[in-house]
Amino acid sequence: MKSLVIIAAMCLAAGMPLAAHHAFGGEFDPNRPILLKGKVVKVEWVNPHAWIHVEVTNPDGAKEVWMIEGGSPNSLLRHGVTRDSLPVGTEIVVDGYQSRDHTVKRANGRNLTYPDGRKLLLGSSAPEAQNDPDQSKSDPSKQK
Repeated sequence: MKSLVIIAAMCLAAGMPLAAHHAFGGEFDPNRPILLKGKVVKVEWVNPHAWIHVEVTNPDGAKEVWMIEGGSPNSLLRHGVTRDSLPVGTEIVVDGYQSRDHTVKRANGRNLTYPDGRKLLLGSSAPEAQNDPDQSKSDPSKQK
């Protein structure tokens, strides 16, 4: 009986990380592309998704911090993104998809562009996201 309880507990514990992970369509809206321009204020290099926090200045001058979901640290490394790629204070433009919950400042990142034009892929989980950083699907009128 004890072994049955231990096995059941192990199965439940093993499934917990999967429950925390989400499908792109459950959290992000592929019909709401967004371009965010701002400075990196924080990077969280964690599984299952890395997070880039970007301070964006709105047209009225107000500042807000957006959380940009990237791929896993492993997938980012395969795309050439390292911990040193995004130091705090770096100006970037992020091409991505806005959260379905528009009350939160969160997006799924497709790619980012540095001021000198270099691009890095962020490993978007969007079904229609391509791995070509030069093919942007975002509407420039959505740039913040």
